Amino acid sequence: MKITRMPLGALQTNCYIVDNGERLLVIDPSAEPGAIIGKLKDIGLPVDGILLTHTHYDHFGALDEVQAFTGADVYMSDIETDWLTDISKNGSIRFTEEITSSVTPNTLKEGKAAVGAFNFDVIHTPGHSPGSLSYKFDDFVISGDVLFNKGVGRTDLYGGSTAELMHSIREKLYKLPPETTVYAGHNIPTTIGDEKENNPYVR
Repeated sequence: MKITRMPLGALQTNCYIVDNGERLLVIDPSAEPGAIIGKLKDIGLPVDGILLTHTHYDHFGALDEVQAFTGADVYMSDIETDWLTDISKNGSIRFTEEITSSVTPNTLKEGKAAVGAFNFDVIHTPGHSPGSLSYKFDDFVISGDVLFNKGVGRTDLYGGSTAELMHSIREKLYKLPPETTVYAGHNIPTTIGDEKENNPYVR
């Protein structure tokens, strides 16, 4: 599968487009809806779904526009559905203008999942936020703001927990094969093996 990474918005939050050659998934439509929609037009394939790793404002700022353009269903954790409309929980009241979404999402729980033509594993990885989900495909994982290239997600926002974050990384993400590519919510890709060897923040 082909992965397109688009760092967008003031925080350069990564939006990912997963392309199996016939269908697409959009993961975390973060900001700049025109840029995302333009890329989808360039690719020219139908979108089977829109996945959210979690619902901090910088990960869904373009959600309504992208959903309206694609007509695709939205999927996320049931723990955070109210964050789409709660500016204190999604953080937009603290950092920028108020950002909310009017979509009605479908919910995912840990385990096997299928969205259109795509099959993947849903891994509940709380710590950065209570409902953070990582999505594991054949040889890569999209980790949201849990595990970064030589970094980890912050835990000082609403519902954050350092203990939970460390557990999610050590007991879930670090159990994946070392060659697994990690596509995080910010910064460039890495691998599970590289992070196990070199990430200074995981203890």
